[in-house]
Amino acid sequence: MRRSHLLATVACATLACAPLAANAQFAPAGSGGAPTSTVPGPGNGSSNSFEPTENTPAAKSRFSGPSPYAPQAPGVNAANLPDIGSMDPNDVPQMAPQQSASPASGDWAAYGHDDSQMRYSPLSEITPQNADQLKVAFVYHTGSYPRPGQTNKWAAETTPIKVGDGLYMCSAQNDIMKLDPATGKEIWRHNINEKYEAIPYTAACKGVTYFTSSQVPEGQPCHNRILEGTLDMRLIAVDAATGNLCEGFGNGGQVNLMQGLGESVPGFVSMTTPPPIVNGVVVVNHEVLDGQRRWAPSGVIRGYDAESGKFLWAWDVNRPDDHSQPTGNNHYSRGTPNSWAAMTGDNALGLVYVPTGNSASDYYSALRSDAENKVSSAVVALDVKTGSPRWVFQTAHKDVWDYDIGSQATLMDMPGQDGQPVPALIMPTKRGQTFVLDRRDGKPILPVEERPAPSPGVIPGDPRSPTQPWSTGMPALRVPDLKETDMWGMSPIDQLFCRIKFRRANYTGEFTPPSVDKPWIEYPGYNGGSDWGSVSYDPQSGILIANWNITPMYDQLVTRKKADELGLMPIDDPNYKPGGGGAEGNGAMDGTPYGIVVTPFWDQYTGMMCNRPPYGMITAIDMKHGQKVLWQHPLGTARANGPWGLPTGLPWEIGTPNNGGSVVTAGGVVFIAAATDNQIRAIDEHTGKVVWSAVLPGGGQANPMTYEANGHQYVAIMAGGHHFMMTPVSDQLVVYALPDHKG
Repeated sequence: MRRSHLLATVACATLACAPLAANAQFAPAGSGGAPTSTVPGPGNGSSNSFEPTENTPAAKSRFSGPSPYAPQAPGVNAANLPDIGSMDPNDVPQMAPQQSASPASGDWAAYGHDDSQMRYSPLSEITPQNADQLKVAFVYHTGSYPRPGQTNKWAAETTPIKVGDGLYMCSAQNDIMKLDPATGKEIWRHNINEKYEAIPYTAACKGVTYFTSSQVPEGQPCHNRILEGTLDMRLIAVDAATGNLCEGFGNGGQVNLMQGLGESVPGFVSMTTPPPIVNGVVVVNHEVLDGQRRWAPSGVIRGYDAESGKFLWAWDVNRPDDHSQPTGNNHYSRGTPNSWAAMTGDNALGLVYVPTGNSASDYYSALRSDAENKVSSAVVALDVKTGSPRWVFQTAHKDVWDYDIGSQATLMDMPGQDGQPVPALIMPTKRGQTFVLDRRDGKPILPVEERPAPSPGVIPGDPRSPTQPWSTGMPALRVPDLKETDMWGMSPIDQLFCRIKFRRANYTGEFTPPSVDKPWIEYPGYNGGSDWGSVSYDPQSGILIANWNITPMYDQLVTRKKADELGLMPIDDPNYKPGGGGAEGNGAMDGTPYGIVVTPFWDQYTGMMCNRPPYGMITAIDMKHGQKVLWQHPLGTARANGPWGLPTGLPWEIGTPNNGGSVVTAGGVVFIAAATDNQIRAIDEHTGKVVWSAVLPGGGQANPMTYEANGHQYVAIMAGGHHFMMTPVSDQLVVYALPDHKG
């Protein structure tokens, strides 16, 4: 499952933030308009202050006009949509494997800083000693938030990149912007005119990709370009200097990613992560809305030429030897595992590391092929020349718990037995198991054990795997299996209620199999452990920083008759209405014998979890000295959380659910927001002490980043909020600096 609407309930209804109206309007006072045409020039979307009230009024719409490649209406096949042609991979100009170039010391050139995706910056101006002096340098308003009459589906999740003289980012609805990194002044804006109907469960754009052409001469348009994948399934390339479309890329600067996916409807498939470029190949993945039907659109992974946008290859799980693009009424095999997390490219090895999910219909596996079962909930290393897998490492076998991998792989070196560094890959998981692999062949560097699973399963014809993998060489980012004595509540009556719920459910520890006769408890829950924020790693100190969740779920399969009675139906059903078995959580799983009902393991009367706090943690692990935990503590205060939907205002670090990751710097500072208390923090990397915090104008469910401009260090966080975590939604990018360096 891409993300969980249940975390909304866990984050606030369980920890109880004040709820937001479904059609609430958001945007900060003073939000300025921006030109709708793609021209260079000043914008007025930035300011140097905000009112951290966690409530914001509406601003004018900046969106108009249709999307030229909008997803199809129900029943329309993609075969009649524009095709810009394909290229034989053998015809691609052969390039020596590119070395992963380090960005300029003050840049943040990729989603995770550079090709290694360590989320580490060599900047050191901000330290634990002076971080408490940080002030707002500027605020930029993206202009993307719910309009009147629109359901709040916003959760921007954006991490800008900084290259040279530009801070590049996208809005929640995929408009692309270039800002002055010192002032936040808008230099250009490319509006893509994406329709509201294209939003899947969440309006999100995690970031964009910077690419320098080897074919377009320096100084010419689109020598340097920005690439983006969109919610309505376009791959777009614009000139980094002007924001104009790169006419030589695809069809006038755009590639139609619906080609070959077959029948779909708006919002069923989408892109939310920046596509990596590996040795000249743009690799694209996409999310497929969970819980809909067994034969959902394909989870195919595809490669395109970064210069021309021409199709190169496809990895279609059930057709592993056919790397072509379907034509006519043909389509990629449906219902296969999709990948919605950010991928990681490895130029030196010519690989892209793909974190996969499970096949469509997450909680029932009897209809999956053997090929699907081998690559679901796994890291798959694809050869970027051919699209063929070079190796696969699976993190959960025959997954029916929605343990898809939401994290991005991090590349680093581990010491080998001969003293030589081993190219390694760190793969966090929702299970809280962190796997460290040799990225050349996928073999574990740190020990992994196959341990017996607790039960063969009770669903006819759908047995579970007898074993599951456990990373015994790394500290587990989870607490021990639940016990009845762990049940918790606001009063003895609430605790008794939770103990009764515990007794009424099936629970035999992790990997308790699905059941129809009564609920089963799923712990870890499907939001972690670790999720899409991934981890940060300091290669100098060897310290890995991971934030994670402790949020069990209460699940139950229901018969098809019961699913119909509950009104569960897939998004492409003509009678579908939002909330009727939609995206995340409860789902129709049409085409299988069962639907699924998913709730937090909570006391629905108080809105508090049945397990005792904390519900979110942050951990530092020393990777150079035996993978020892250096420090660990709850992440998130009770200031915006409490029972019955009432924020308590209390500064207690109870540990709240969190989404979004961290950044670590050479200055010895960890920056992180993520928690549902709507704060950003600076933490001493070596001690875990919080040395600074600030209240954000919206939820900080995004990965922060840091960069240098005019010789000074800045820290940026998209305070876009998150609808399902019930944190306040805003359109504000907030950037901090030390006092002498504002603007």
